[in-house]
Amino acid sequence: MSSQDAPPPHSPGIASRAIQPRFGELVQDCRKLVMNNLAEHLSGLFTQVDDTLFDCAEKAENNKVQSLFFDAMRDVRKLRPQIERSYHQRVAQNFADFLDGKLKPKTTQDALDTDSLTLVQNEEYEESLQVTNMVSKVKARSARTLFALEQRLALLNNGQKLGEDSNPFGPQALAEAFHDALTPHPLPLRIKVILYTLFDRHIMQGLDTLYEMLNQRLINAGILPNLKFTAQRTPSSAAPPAKAAAPASETGTLAAPATSPAAGSGGASVQDSARAAERPIHPPTDLSAPPPQDPSELLGGLAALLGERRQQDLDAPLPGGTRSIASFAPRTATSTYSAGELLQALTRLQQQSASTLAQRLQGPQPVEELKVSLQQQLESLSSLPGQQKLADQETDVIDLVGMLFDFILDDDNLPHACKTALSHLHTPYLKVAVQDKALFTQHHHPARRLLNAMAQAGVLYGGEGDERGLLAKIHWAVERVIHDFNGDLQLFDSLLEEFNEFVATLRHKVELRERRAVEAAKGRDRLLGARQQAVAVIQKVLSERQLPGVIHNFLELTWADVLVFILLRHGERSAEWHRAGEVAEQLAWSGAPLDAEGRTRLQGLRVALLDELRKGLELLGGYHEDGIRRLLQDIVACQHAVQAQQPQLAAQIKTQLPESPLGAMLGEDAALAEPIKRDTPLSARTQALIKELQQLEFGTWFEFVQNKETVTLKLSWFSPTTHNYMFVDHSGQRVAVKPIRQLAGEMEKGLARIVAPERSAPLVDRALSAIYRVLQRFTGRAQEVGQGA
Repeated sequence: MSSQDAPPPHSPGIASRAIQPRFGELVQDCRKLVMNNLAEHLSGLFTQVDDTLFDCAEKAENNKVQSLFFDAMRDVRKLRPQIERSYHQRVAQNFADFLDGKLKPKTTQDALDTDSLTLVQNEEYEESLQVTNMVSKVKARSARTLFALEQRLALLNNGQKLGEDSNPFGPQALAEAFHDALTPHPLPLRIKVILYTLFDRHIMQGLDTLYEMLNQRLINAGILPNLKFTAQRTPSSAAPPAKAAAPASETGTLAAPATSPAAGSGGASVQDSARAAERPIHPPTDLSAPPPQDPSELLGGLAALLGERRQQDLDAPLPGGTRSIASFAPRTATSTYSAGELLQALTRLQQQSASTLAQRLQGPQPVEELKVSLQQQLESLSSLPGQQKLADQETDVIDLVGMLFDFILDDDNLPHACKTALSHLHTPYLKVAVQDKALFTQHHHPARRLLNAMAQAGVLYGGEGDERGLLAKIHWAVERVIHDFNGDLQLFDSLLEEFNEFVATLRHKVELRERRAVEAAKGRDRLLGARQQAVAVIQKVLSERQLPGVIHNFLELTWADVLVFILLRHGERSAEWHRAGEVAEQLAWSGAPLDAEGRTRLQGLRVALLDELRKGLELLGGYHEDGIRRLLQDIVACQHAVQAQQPQLAAQIKTQLPESPLGAMLGEDAALAEPIKRDTPLSARTQALIKELQQLEFGTWFEFVQNKETVTLKLSWFSPTTHNYMFVDHSGQRVAVKPIRQLAGEMEKGLARIVAPERSAPLVDRALSAIYRVLQRFTGRAQEVGQGA
């Protein structure tokens, strides 16, 4: 820093204020700049709310959800002045606290980011996740301008460096202000998520420009005009730090060290992990109860159950089928390996894995094989061969990570290729867990989020074929972790950001394909509905009548199509539709033997009837004038033969009807156009399933058994008129359309079932809970028979 950039000497007598008086006008200019900018963009946010909610309502999966969006439009308009006033007041208060040296990071957010995350309601967790994601993106995108702004604000602050997130204009403060402005209002979570998305788009994505403007204003005032941004390098954490965890023989639990070895990476998420690691890990008071919701208690309970399992039988398999790492150690060992020796052994395994990774990715990484290799590495590094073993704490960590990856390899939700790739993360994730137990207790841990994100993408988009390149992207992330992880958790943050961008693009393509499939299905369904009405009309006029083939086929194959087009063009209340039905009735009537009076009436009707038939055929298209004339001549000849009591002659009249244009439009859905047979009695179970299906929301996943194979499909749309349900695969491609009765019947027979919502839960959460329940069974603590994994 040059002499001209040196901060002015502290003036005595202003201890109550952090900002020196000579900077008063400057900071007020900055305040005005920020408040005007935020007011403008917040107004833009609320201007777009109605349009966004209206678009959501148009695409709503059912009337209930549609009403939610329409109600929200009214509620948000009503609440807008309160939300805007509260937001501006909060930002202004943050600034005032900064001027007085009282601005501190929000303590409640720490709680949301760490162990107590699962204690708060799901909605609070989702809101905190929205805030965290917005802030993380700004910090990554605006690192240079934020660094410069914080250095200049520190100079205004008597040279005192700003604490983490104590910048009154920083992304955390601005995002938290919006969160606090929404908190008092009982808006549904779905609506709040939309508001957060708009806030991100209108305010957070424009902060880099605002920070540039603030920096330029401060530079113009002579505040650190020559400041240069230098990215701080993170020291390697490959070697264990001086303050290692206490030996497990002293603690006997999975309690984390007071300072996480990975905390030196400098990222906010890593600091959160370190704070989470400081909290003590205690088992729940009742190990027979269901898995605790609190992550610290869950981890403590897992450690206690693992300890009981090893005491019962050291060589017995753990959940997943592999043995404890303790069973591989010499039974006569009396001393323990240090944390440094364990990390060194894991680093060697990671290096070996990196050198042969291209070949090894073709097959899964067996958990027991890795434990054997780890034990061999420990022995080769041991200063007391045959006399050392792992401490209980490290044993718990290794076994728990092993069970996690056994769960991945056994997870039926994941495609085989995806879980094969993810299994090779075992070694680096074991290194993460040894250094930072927050991997098990903190939902926002970067390594945990990356693993969850890749697994969820595999579940949603990792179908057969994988033409969209998801597997290649997962391989890329796995390779980067194995080659580059040296203890710095920021690697996981950067990989997660790039992976999420890829998945967002993939999701957009899938949603676009699905949207096109839905629109096409809606068009075909409109045709189907009209076709069913037309067929019902034709069946009514054909019932109890034995007609010659030419008239019967004409009505069933050709005039039904005419009815469809008239219905679609004019509607069922139109005179045209009513007249087309009369023509069908008259033609059917004319093909049956009539008495003298009937024959006289037919003579009077024939010209008008033929004229209506001609108009209908012209409406269909595909008929030339000569074809229409020959067809009408055949119909007239058939009428004369029938009325002359010459049925054999009528039967000999053959006519070649053109292929139905409607059938070509319907394609594979043509079979669904047959009228629904409602005379078949339904079982009570089928009726109950139909009622359940009528309440389902779009996006519900089903499993179908097809030729002894299970196919997972998503309910993308259903018709309120024909009651046909359309399903798409993971790529958004239409796969099947099933009438509601058929779908209910398949469910009753066990050929179809709704996939449990737990399928969408994060992988690590599902795994830890499942492991807990299996350990309860293994140790005889399961309260309920059938308490499953």
